[in-house]
Parts: sequence; structure tokens; C-alpha cells
Amino acid sequence: MAIRWLTLVPLLFIFVGVAFANHATPIVLGMPFLFFYMVLCIVVTSVCMAIVYKFDPTNKEGK
Repeated sequence: MAIRWLTLVPLLFIFVGVAFANHATPIVLGMPFLFFYMVLCIVVTSVCMAIVYKFDPTNKEGK
């Protein structure tokens, strides 16, 4: 299923992106950039999993 590839986005977002986001100097919304990036990872993961849940054909009601 093509939509299940969306589950790799949070994994790449966390493991690859942290190496590039490991800075404390830019302050975003009052947080150091790495902390903001980790909060953003949580939000992106929630959105991706909600999309996968919504379009998963095995998740139909009335089985």
C-alpha cells in the first residue's frame, strides 16, 4: 500500500533531521531550535499517523 510509506517520514524527520537541527542559537517561539524541532517532530508524526489511519483499508468499520 502506497500510503504506508508515509510512516517513514517521521522516522527520517527525527533521525536525519536532528543532525542538521542541532543548534541552540536561533530561538523559535521562545525555545532553542533543537527543542522546537523535536516538538515539530511530534506534531508531524501525529499528522502522518492520522493520515495513515484514515486511509488504511483494514481499518473499516462494520467488519
